[in-house]
Amino acid sequence: MGGDVTLERTGGVAVLTIDNVEVKNALTPELGAKLSDLCDEIDADASIGAAVIRGAGGTFCSGADRRRWIPGADQAEDTTFKEFGRVYSAFMRVGSLQVPTVAAIRGAAVGAGMNLALATDLRVVGRNARLLAGFLRIGLHPGGGFFTIAARTAGREATAAMGLFSEEIDGEHAVRIGFAWTAVDDADVEEVALRLASRPAKDPELAREAVRSFRTEAGPPGIGWEAALHFERATQMWSQRRRQTS
Repeated sequence: MGGDVTLERTGGVAVLTIDNVEVKNALTPELGAKLSDLCDEIDADASIGAAVIRGAGGTFCSGADRRRWIPGADQAEDTTFKEFGRVYSAFMRVGSLQVPTVAAIRGAAVGAGMNLALATDLRVVGRNARLLAGFLRIGLHPGGGFFTIAARTAGREATAAMGLFSEEIDGEHAVRIGFAWTAVDDADVEEVALRLASRPAKDPELAREAVRSFRTEAGPPGIGWEAALHFERATQMWSQRRRQTS
């Protein structure tokens, strides 16, 4: 089980690419750790004023790599708990990047892939992309603070539809409910995302100050993302154990 996360610089824009195409860019603990490390690298480079998150091979991210799930394993066991915590921590690390962030969503964003997309400040999505939380469909409670970060982006109704009722939406629907800024042809997704990111990237220092103010002021209040992440953890472990023993 390989895969990689790479960082390229295009002017003042950092482009983070998840490359695990064998499983449609599903995330492993190792990829989560690599993504977090590259976020540290971006923050340390004052010449970077924006970041684009994308997936290789025409798919954004299909979720967590379930090949690592061991049937009957205790998800609260120390090593397992910490390993998958690296995936959750990667969402928060993307969400706390010191620069404005754009998700370039092609193909599909499913489960943990939805969390990764929701971690960014703005989303550009292919018109025919598939967007699906999908946790309950496979017998799992949502994780990664999904309900909090989805509700702050698309509102309560859309979050209930996706998180509780497993509704799948396409790119144009995502724009209508506020999940994404714009839906374009699949071939244009990354170009549009880069064009948007290049605007704040012209002045990295200002971009970093502006995005800090944006996140602080836009909120919303209520339960914080970090608290939500840990709040959901125990119930997700329960649902995973329940699924494996049923």
